[in-house]
Amino acid sequence: MSNAKTKPRKIGHWLASCNMSELTHVFSLKNISYRHFIDRSGKHKLIHFPLCVNAIAMKLSRPLPGLTEFIILIALLTSLTAFATDAMLPVLQVIGGDLNISHENDAQYIISVVFAGLALGQLIMGPLSDSMGRKPLMYIGLGIFGVGSLLSMFSNDFNTMLIGRFLQGLGAATPRILTMALVRDCYRGREMARIMSLTMLIFILVPMLAPAIGQGIAWLAGWRAIFAAFLLLALGSGLWFAMRMPETLLPEDRTRLSVTEQVSAIKAVMSHRKTIGYTIMTGFIFGAFLGYLSSVQQILQVQYELDEQFPIYFAALAASIGAASYLNARLVIKHGMVRLSRMALWLVIICSALFVMIAWLSSGHPNLWLFLTYIAITFIGIGMLFGNLNALAMEPLDKHAGLGASVIGSLSTFMSIPLGTLIGQSYNGTVIPLVSGFLIMGVASYLAMLWTEQTSPGKLVIR
Repeated sequence: MSNAKTKPRKIGHWLASCNMSELTHVFSLKNISYRHFIDRSGKHKLIHFPLCVNAIAMKLSRPLPGLTEFIILIALLTSLTAFATDAMLPVLQVIGGDLNISHENDAQYIISVVFAGLALGQLIMGPLSDSMGRKPLMYIGLGIFGVGSLLSMFSNDFNTMLIGRFLQGLGAATPRILTMALVRDCYRGREMARIMSLTMLIFILVPMLAPAIGQGIAWLAGWRAIFAAFLLLALGSGLWFAMRMPETLLPEDRTRLSVTEQVSAIKAVMSHRKTIGYTIMTGFIFGAFLGYLSSVQQILQVQYELDEQFPIYFAALAASIGAASYLNARLVIKHGMVRLSRMALWLVIICSALFVMIAWLSSGHPNLWLFLTYIAITFIGIGMLFGNLNALAMEPLDKHAGLGASVIGSLSTFMSIPLGTLIGQSYNGTVIPLVSGFLIMGVASYLAMLWTEQTSPGKLVIR
């Protein structure tokens, strides 16, 4: 390291020292952290990191991908569930016809069964992620997703299709959980918040584009080719992850898998009023949204006869949730999560109550643009609730937050599946079941909020 070009002057503050035989020291120079180590061949090497990188990241066996590459990879893995559901929407009725379903509403199960797998996967994969490491579990999850894609692609009956879709949801739970853990492992402070925000921005774009992508693939090669695209997406993202992302959970930082701790986390969620209250609210709101996802294709493509234009309208409505996320980020610091959630619920309830009357007066078939306006405004409230309720549910859990997040996500999803399925299966050729579902779920969520906020603020430590 005698060369001046490879050995910067050791100025600045000492950052860390790691108990690794090959590592000599880590120091900073002009807002850059340098890791100096000697590899197995005896050569001196110098790797630099931004100061915002977590101290754990500076112990890794190889450097992280660049920030842009890291964000794109994380967003791609996070979006697997959204792509696997929304890309199927334009072809639900075609699949139902080819697989000889008994009732056209049964095609909705192609969507809802994915969330059943996702709910179970979150409960299983969350605890495993802290004991197995990030990379092995990611490969397992993507492998399960790929098997589900193959099973659905070659299915000749509806039951086989549903089994494949369940496996897709089960596998997609892993990247959904691990991507947030990876960001937390590698970054801290404002850079972590920035990465999460940019990831969510890309994640919001996926529901806007996925139906058009799915429809385009189906036009070119049939609906089975969509599952081939899912398989290629899993393989491609898995290879990219394997080649570019180091293992971010070091062996000494892993925890022993404990059934006792998992049971404690479940008990905490079930016993703490604020946590269970906001989890119930999330279940109600996501139940209404799942009812929308299940029936929107029939409403727009069949009832309003939009056909090939369906992806355009679906994307425009999805943009409302993105706008709500941006609005919530601007307002939450000033007004707080509870107040914004209450305002968002009132927006959903009032708009839905008014539109139920409009729908009844129009025999369940209101003007298209009036219906789209209602959904867009309601999605402003839904998007703000999505941004706040999970954070409110997590707030009281000081310890084992990872386990708590898995339990909260799993319980709220399990709760939403029968509610969303009931709303979707009630579709009768009119918008009345969907709008009524939003109204009922909004009122139920508001009642849950009143019950939740009766208690004084407190913290629960899981023992």
